[in-house]
Amino acid sequence: MNAKRRVYLSPPHIGEAEQRYVQEAFATNWIAPLGPNVDEFERELAEKVGARGAVAMSSGTSAIHQALRLAGVGRGDRVFVSTLTFVASVNPILYEGAEPVFIDSDFETWNMSPVALERAFEAAEREDKLPKAVIVVNLYGQSADMDPILERCGKYGVPVIEDAAESLGANYKGKASGTLGHFGIYSFNGNKIITTSGGGILVSNDTGALAKAKFLSTQARDPALHYEHSEIGYNYRMSNVLAGIGRGQLQVLEERVAARRAVFQRYKEAFAGYEGIEWMPEASYGTATRWLTALTVNPLILGVTPIELVKALAAEDIEARPVWKPMHLQPLLRQYDYFTHAPQFSVSDQLFAQGLCLPSGSSLCEVEQRRVIDCILSQIEARRKTHESA
Repeated sequence: MNAKRRVYLSPPHIGEAEQRYVQEAFATNWIAPLGPNVDEFERELAEKVGARGAVAMSSGTSAIHQALRLAGVGRGDRVFVSTLTFVASVNPILYEGAEPVFIDSDFETWNMSPVALERAFEAAEREDKLPKAVIVVNLYGQSADMDPILERCGKYGVPVIEDAAESLGANYKGKASGTLGHFGIYSFNGNKIITTSGGGILVSNDTGALAKAKFLSTQARDPALHYEHSEIGYNYRMSNVLAGIGRGQLQVLEERVAARRAVFQRYKEAFAGYEGIEWMPEASYGTATRWLTALTVNPLILGVTPIELVKALAAEDIEARPVWKPMHLQPLLRQYDYFTHAPQFSVSDQLFAQGLCLPSGSSLCEVEQRRVIDCILSQIEARRKTHESA
C-alpha cells in the first residue's frame, strides 16, 4: 500500500549546487564558524539585493538584535514594531530591556499601517518619548509600503529596520525588499524561500555599522594578541558549512520565487468564484514572492472557519496554519501599547481571526496541491449541503 506523503507548509528545497560548496568546506577543513563560504555568501547576497554590504549570522533574530544595538537601543527605550508578525521580530527588543510599541496593519498590504504609525508618533511626541527605532515587518513575502513609512520616520529622525525575513526576492518600486531602511535582515530558516538550514543576514549601506556588527557578533574581541574584551559580544556568526548551503540556494532564488507564485496562482484559480475567500493583496508598488499563500476565510459566507480547515487538512496529513497571532494579543506582550489602523478597529485582529496559510513550498507538485484544494472544497461543499438541508 502506498501511503500518501505528508504535505508540509513550506519545506526546504535543496538542489545540487549546495553540495559542491559544502564539500569544499569539508575538503579544506573549513567547517568551523567563518571561512571562505561566509565571505562569499555575504558578498554575493549583498550584490543580489543591491546593498553595500552584509554580515551573515546564526539567525534572523540575531541580525535584528544587532541592528537594534547598532541603532543605539537600550534599556527603557521604545521601539515601534509591526504587531502582525512572528515573535522573533519582538524578542530582541526585550533582550535590550527596551519597550515594544505595536503598530497595526492595513487591509491593502497586510503590513504596517502608515496611518497607525503616524498616530503612534504623535502620541510619542506628546509624551516627549520618541522611539529609538522602527521595525517594519514585510509579511508573507511582500514589502510594506515603505515610502510613507520612511517619510514619517525621517520626519522624526528615527532609523528604520526592515525585518525582511519573509520577503527575500520581493521588490518595492524597483528596489529589493530589505534594502529601503537603514538596516535590513533576512532569514534562512528551513521554511524560508531559500535556506541555510538555520541562519540570517544583516544588510546595510552603512559599511561602518556593518563592521561594528561583525565585531559584536564575534564575541566583541578586541585586536590584541591575548583575549581582550571591552564590550559585551555575541556568538552570532554563521558557520562556513551553512554559508555554503546559502551560496547554492542563492543561485536559484528567482526560480524559487517563480515556483511559489505559480503555487499561489493555482490556488487562486481553483477557488475562483467562491465568495468568502479573499487573498492577501499584492500591492501595486512591487512584486511579492508569495512565500506563503495567505488568504482570509469568511465563515458567515462559507460556513467553515479557518481553524476547522486547518484541522480537516491535518486529518489528511496536510500542514496549514492560521496567520500570525498579533503580538499585542500575546500573553508575554499584552501590557505594551498598541496603535490601530482605525479608531476602535484592529485590522490585525480581523486578519488573525479569518486568516489561513496554505502549503506553499517551491517543491510542491500539482498532485499534492490538488489534495489541499480537494480537501478544502470538500469541507466547503459539506457545509453548504448541511445548510441547505437544515
